[in-house]
Amino acid sequence: MDALGLNLAGLISHFVSFGILFALLYVLLYKPLGRVLDERRKRIEEGLTASERAQEAAEEARAEARAEIQQGRDEAQRLIAQAQELAQQIESDARANADVRTAQQIERARSEIAQERDQAVQQLRDEFAGMAISAAERVIGQSLDADDHQRLIADVLAESSTGQQN
Repeated sequence: MDALGLNLAGLISHFVSFGILFALLYVLLYKPLGRVLDERRKRIEEGLTASERAQEAAEEARAEARAEIQQGRDEAQRLIAQAQELAQQIESDARANADVRTAQQIERARSEIAQERDQAVQQLRDEFAGMAISAAERVIGQSLDADDHQRLIADVLAESSTGQQN
């Protein structure tokens, strides 16, 4: 081997030195570095697992929030429908009350009109009777007593009543 320029004792010492260096590096560097890398891999896996769990929890929270929002919307729609029903009921009650009040006012007005008409007719009869008596006194030229007045008034009213109906 000397012809090749290799020294067997040097080569063996290099192999032994390399073996010792390799064993020392393996024990002092590779194992601790492997442990550190394993721990880091475990932490990364735990972080990924925790992240997945957090993502699942966030999805569940979103689903719950959507459900609560939908429930709130449904409740709001129900309340709106109740309010509209109540408003319609109040409106119909108000209309019914207004109709009743209007009918009462119309009946009261008709009653007042009939009463005023009767008073006007009575006043006209009284005035007509007074004018008839005055005319009769002028025509007769003398004053009539109370019985004659009553008889004359009754006759004039009877004639005016039949004249109005014709």
